[in-house]
Amino acid sequence: MVLGTLLRYIKMTVTLTSDSLYYAPNKESCYMKQPSSKSYPVAVCISAIFGVMGIHHFYLGRYIEGLIDLSLFIATIYFYVNGHLFWAIGFGIVDGIHTFIITIMLLTGSFKDGEGNYVCYPGQRLA
Repeated sequence: MVLGTLLRYIKMTVTLTSDSLYYAPNKESCYMKQPSSKSYPVAVCISAIFGVMGIHHFYLGRYIEGLIDLSLFIATIYFYVNGHLFWAIGFGIVDGIHTFIITIMLLTGSFKDGEGNYVCYPGQRLA
């Protein structure tokens, strides 16, 4: 799965506009917003329940953010188990704030999946 995503990014097309040079997974996404193929209810539920572990990032194809979120969770547990409550609380707060922000972005339909497409709530119009 990770290899497939890596190959998809390697095959990205370079699109040149009059103002700048930027990368896009396909030419259509350069000009209009695309809805994600990922399920909105599943993404929101995973984020709300398992958000501090970063499982929703893996579901949405955002593997680097998923690894960072999972690392924060593991660091929180590690420091808590070893009696370093200051560090455990610090990592836990950072992870909790990050999860809260991502969940709000998912609820409002402003979060993108790993392919750069918006995870839309039912009835959302993309302009």
